[in-house]
Amino acid sequence: MTCPLCAGACAGADLGPLLNPDLTWLWSELAAVADRRGDPLLTEGPAVTVTIPAPPAQRAAAAGLINGRPLVPGQRRRIDLGELTAVLAVRGPALTPGAVAAHASGRRLAAKARARAAQERAVEQLRTQLQTGAAGLPKHVRALVAPETVFDRLRSTGWIARILNTSDPSVLLGAALQVVGRLPEPGARIDRRVLVPGDPHALDTGTLPALVLALTGNSATAPRSGWAHLGVDCDDLLGGLIITGVTPHNWQIPPGATFTLPPRELPRIVWTPPPTAGAWVFVTENPSVLAAASTQALAADAATTPRVVCTAGTPSHVECAAVGALSDAGWNVAVRADFDPAGLAHMRALLAAAPAALPWRMSAADYLAVATEATLDLHLDEADAPWDPHLAAAMNARRAHAYEEDLLPILLADIAAGTPDTPPTVLA
Repeated sequence: MTCPLCAGACAGADLGPLLNPDLTWLWSELAAVADRRGDPLLTEGPAVTVTIPAPPAQRAAAAGLINGRPLVPGQRRRIDLGELTAVLAVRGPALTPGAVAAHASGRRLAAKARARAAQERAVEQLRTQLQTGAAGLPKHVRALVAPETVFDRLRSTGWIARILNTSDPSVLLGAALQVVGRLPEPGARIDRRVLVPGDPHALDTGTLPALVLALTGNSATAPRSGWAHLGVDCDDLLGGLIITGVTPHNWQIPPGATFTLPPRELPRIVWTPPPTAGAWVFVTENPSVLAAASTQALAADAATTPRVVCTAGTPSHVECAAVGALSDAGWNVAVRADFDPAGLAHMRALLAAAPAALPWRMSAADYLAVATEATLDLHLDEADAPWDPHLAAAMNARRAHAYEEDLLPILLADIAAGTPDTPPTVLA
């Protein structure tokens, strides 16, 4: 069995005299040099400078290993590695200064340097695989996965490290490139379940689908929206909008009932117009708001059902379009989300699809009323929250997220009143 400390350099060697405790100082200094240089052998290279210890026994023990004039306490002496290797050969034909230092230290030397070198090799292997694989993709996909830039883009977003932390980075990257190679040409569409032959659920969750979206530059959006942008259709029965108080035209929904409109129904949705002009629908991100509003109405035996639409997270483009259709049907629409980067992106998507919608309790003043001091580095700018020029600066200053649940009593009061209370933003 190969020695785990020196990779077999100690075979047939007489290490006993060399591991004398009085020589520990010498081998410790050589071990430190090996770690710094990343050289576990120390048979060549620049001479090593050591400090001669004061105890006579320690100097005497090293006298036969360090050539030249007598050793003086505190003196700095240079050790020629080639000469020391030749001296050690008397004790073992394959012995090296690094091998003896490893045994004296009880550990492999230059471990960090070896790990760093292995990491660099792994990164370069991924770079080569990625660039070669991207170069072989169909032309319409290379516009998304450019061979000359895709590696740097993935590295800047942390994906190279994430890939390397998986059990088999090469297999994962190869599988992702194969999926990307099967993406449809512009204007065509494909079912996500056929992108991995023989495994219709391979892209449901996990690292592989996330990597495919990252490779194509779609990781910053909600997964369903990212796939849709690539011409890939996901399961259109799960997800969608959770609703109470408003209904599609000609749908029969029991009064007060909460129901879900799945993605399959959303593209062709036509909403029932409001019963009176100026009626409001409240669009929220979190199901907890809809559930609390419905519970409150039931407890109060309210005459009308709260009108709430919940996206249950960041909405897809189809869900955003369905919210926009509420305005087309004559509803006043109030939209909101969490005060975090995802929530701000959620708001931008909704307002783009429903330009007439009103940001509901999404001002800097609303944020400052509930957010506590924290330590997040948000790096937001005005473009992240264009509906309020002060909000991004306020979030950067307080360095905290705030959530819809923090505003729940006020939101429930607005919903119960049937109108958003949105006074002008006032900052202290």
